[in-house]
Formats: sequence, structure tokens, C-alpha cells
Amino acid sequence: MRKEFSVIEIDGSFGEGGGQILRTSLSLSALSGLPFRIFNLRKARQKPGLRAQHLACVRAAKQVCGARCEGDTIGSLELAFEPGQIKPGHYSFNIGTAGSTMLVFQTLLPILAGGDGISDLILTGGTHNPMSPPFDFVKECFRPMVKELGVSFEIELIRPGFYPRGGGEVRARVHLGKNFEKAKPLSMDSEIDWGEPVVEILLANLPMHIAERERDEILKSLRISQDKVEFKFPPGESGPGNVVFIRYQAGSRTEIFTGFGEKGKRAESVARDVCRDAKNFSRSRATLDARLADQALIYLATGPGGKFLTNRITEHLRTNIHVIQKFHNISSEIQSLKPDLFRVSISG
Repeated sequence: MRKEFSVIEIDGSFGEGGGQILRTSLSLSALSGLPFRIFNLRKARQKPGLRAQHLACVRAAKQVCGARCEGDTIGSLELAFEPGQIKPGHYSFNIGTAGSTMLVFQTLLPILAGGDGISDLILTGGTHNPMSPPFDFVKECFRPMVKELGVSFEIELIRPGFYPRGGGEVRARVHLGKNFEKAKPLSMDSEIDWGEPVVEILLANLPMHIAERERDEILKSLRISQDKVEFKFPPGESGPGNVVFIRYQAGSRTEIFTGFGEKGKRAESVARDVCRDAKNFSRSRATLDARLADQALIYLATGPGGKFLTNRITEHLRTNIHVIQKFHNISSEIQSLKPDLFRVSISG
């Protein structure tokens, strides 16, 4: 028999009003066993309600925790989700065309890590999507951070899938989280000298001059030598696709900033935009960039808590804290240290 809980009510139009509200709610509901109802789902977006990408997250979460669900249809502005028991196992999810495999993975990770066994995942869809963390960011930046908080996984790129074609494949193994509360509090509130970056430009089934123009703009903007820039050419059938990665490394830490080539956007603009973000972060000497800061919150709240420095406080981060507090009695504090440096503290 299911335990009776009061249903948590969540306004999907709160704050930034996007899909992250839904994904955080799914993860925390499955982990806590608390049902929720979300309304006004993505109400202010150009295409409001559940889209295919969000529906993929809902259905994946539903399957791994045996949830009962209402409103899980395209365009729905309301969703009711009542979780069951987390079921570790072997799962395969086809996100559809270029839907982000990484957003589905990040929705499922805390759920499966909270189970009582190892889980294997095969995810098919987009691996390098605008407005989503690319595979490289998840493996090199996100994975080491959550490992410090008691969550361990391996992840492998079988083939890339660029927007809008998709068709990529990722395989992952999620280990038992060993209870998040056993991990030590995150202590990342000492400034970091990130040094000089290296750059990687991916080009699949597109003219070479695009990568060359991006390289030239990057050399001018970052003032690095040409040997710091590497071209890589994924299989042509995975394209068309163009991605620029700017990597900073300090000790065991990596931060990646990503620019995506888009139809109608000049190569020089792609390079300038990602260089600006990378330089702003490096100058701040922060420990987590704004995206990683947002993604750390669930693991801090359900585990040991901790502190970190970030260079921007986004509406995404504030909204995520608000949603987490619906499920967990946590306290948070944001301190402005400099115009481009903030300390964020979360109690576990």
C-alpha cells in the first residue's frame, strides 16, 4: 500500500519558468517519495507546456521509480506525479531526434544513485545541444563535482548527435550513491587561478573555413598561441555540427565553456560569445561556473551541503533553490564578494 502524503504544489511559471523546474521536481519527488503537481508548465514560453524533450524526462523518471502520472502529454500545462519505489536496472531511452540525452541523464542520476543497486543506461538523441550541457561538460566538469558529494557514474560517448539531426548514443553506469549524507560538505570557496585555456573545435560535415574563422577569432580574443587550438572531425554522418570548447584546468578541476554553431550565426560571433563567457569566468577566479553551480544544488541539498564560489547568480539558480525548498527543509545564503564573485552556501 502506498503511503499517503500531501501533494506538493509547484508553479511552473515561477522565476525563470523553464524545464529545469520540472526536472528538479521529478528528481526530488522520486528520491523523497513525495508526490507533486506542477501547473503553468513553461507558460510564458513561445511553445508553452510539455515539449518532447520534457516529456522524455517525465517518462524516463516515471519508469525508473514506478510512478503514477497524469498530464504527461505534449502541450500539457499541468502534470501530477506520484513516485513509487526506485528500481535500479538496465534502461534504454530514445529521446527522439536531437532531444538532449544529457538533460534526461541529469534528471535520472540522483534518482538512480539513491536506489539500492547499479543501473546501466543507453540514451539515444542529441549529445551536443544548444541550451543544454554537452556530453563533454557532463563527463569532465559535472562528474568530478558530484563524485565529491557521494555520487559516482561512468559515461561514454558511442557516437555524437548534433542539433538538429540528433541520433547520438551515450552509455552510462550509475553506482549506488552510498547515501548522500555520508559525503563531506563541499568546500569550494577558495578562489582559483585558472591560467591559460586550451580550445577544441568540432566540425562535422561542414566547410573547413568555419572552424578556421572561429580559430582566428579565438586567437585574437583569448591571446593564446595557435598550438592551443585543436580541430576535431567527428564522422560526417553525425553532422552537420559545429561546437567550440574552451577548457580551463586547475589541479583536478576542469571548466568547459561551449559555443554552438547555428544556421544564420556567423562563425566569428560563435567564437566571440563563448570567449566572452570564458574570460568573464576566468577573471572572477570562481570555483564553479553558473551552469555547474545550478547543477550542484540538488546534490548539496540531499547530501552534505557546502559552499562554492560562482561568477554569476542566475535566475536559474534562484529558481532551483526555490523548487528544492518545496521538498527539503534547507537554508541557503548568497553573499556578494565582488561584482563578479559570489559565495553560495547550502545546508544539507
